[in-house]
Amino acid sequence: MATVYKHHEVNIVALAACRPGDIAIVAAADGWWLRFVGADGHVDSYDAPHPSYLEALWAAKAAAEFGLD
Repeated sequence: MATVYKHHEVNIVALAACRPGDIAIVAAADGWWLRFVGADGHVDSYDAPHPSYLEALWAAKAAAEFGLD
């Protein structure tokens, strides 16, 4: 869940903290990125973003099927 704060007409978005083993879907100007949180807290991602949220969601589901080990 995200919490949005407004300060001087700027939205500050606080996302729920990801834990080791989580997959985050992150919107960016160039597309939708998957971020994988490792056991030590290291965050990794694929080499390129997905063009749509739905494609990123399906990729995240596929990654979850194989685990993050």
